[in-house]
Amino acid sequence: MAQKIKIWYDAEGDFLEVLFSDKAGYMRETENDAVLERVDDKGNILGFSVIRVSQFEKQKPLVAELA
Repeated sequence: MAQKIKIWYDAEGDFLEVLFSDKAGYMRETENDAVLERVDDKGNILGFSVIRVSQFEKQKPLVAELA
């Protein structure tokens, strides 16, 4: 079964968000200052956000580990 994801990009805010679920959750920091993970109350990953997207080099990937 395919899983739907939602992706938003706010060019004015320079912010990208990817959601795997619409469940209630909260944002928490990761080891990468530009990446926040969205988790539920049990710590399950619901999605992630990337701030300051335009500052990343085009030839260099953004690397982050989601717990």
